[in-house]
Amino acid sequence: MNIQVFEGFQTVMLEVSIALLPLIAFFAAFQIFLLKLPMQRVLQVGIGFILTFFGLSFFIQGVHVGFMPIGTMIGERLGSRDYKWVLIPIGFVLGFSATFAEPAVSIMTDEVDQETGGYISRKMMLYTLSMGVGISIALSMLRILTGWSLWYFIIPGYLLAFILVFFSTQTFIGIAFDSGGVATGPMTVTFLVAVSVGISSVIEGSNPLTDGFGMIALVALTPIIAVLILGIIFTKKGGKSK
Repeated sequence: MNIQVFEGFQTVMLEVSIALLPLIAFFAAFQIFLLKLPMQRVLQVGIGFILTFFGLSFFIQGVHVGFMPIGTMIGERLGSRDYKWVLIPIGFVLGFSATFAEPAVSIMTDEVDQETGGYISRKMMLYTLSMGVGISIALSMLRILTGWSLWYFIIPGYLLAFILVFFSTQTFIGIAFDSGGVATGPMTVTFLVAVSVGISSVIEGSNPLTDGFGMIALVALTPIIAVLILGIIFTKKGGKSK
């Protein structure tokens, strides 16, 4: 078992190396012909690439050997319960809490707080995005239980988002559509999707391919709506209009 894990880790490191090589090549080209940074700064960037390499390698290997299997097992156990309606509030709690652990969400909320001078606080953005993701996971659980098509959620959702754009401010519109991307980070993709597929695989009449997947589309949608609504609330309370 340990040998198989080690062999898998070697494959992961090779894949990460191939992914990082173009970035290293671009940086080297810019350094030679354009940037011409001092050697100390180049060494700092080099250390950053090394840390990135090992961080991605360990993370992806952890996903393969632990995160995805345990997510699938949790989903299978939850889906086999008699009271399947509880999957909806459980999904909300999982989505809400997982957002707190998303690295991209943490970075974005910090940047929004800094760039707006605290006008849009980190805490407010974090709770808004967490609510949005929680609702999306709850809707995904509802879709698994009912067998409803993903289109029933996606089309009305984006229509609502485009309508809200006309009532929100330019500040919140830009943040909102970026929020949908940062919410679909490693926690959601690796853990919550595995839980969703595990639940769908044990529920009678549910197909993991058609019902278990599609969660990411909802996760990318609901934070947009949540942030746009936050922008409308700010406007109604007399916030900045730009």
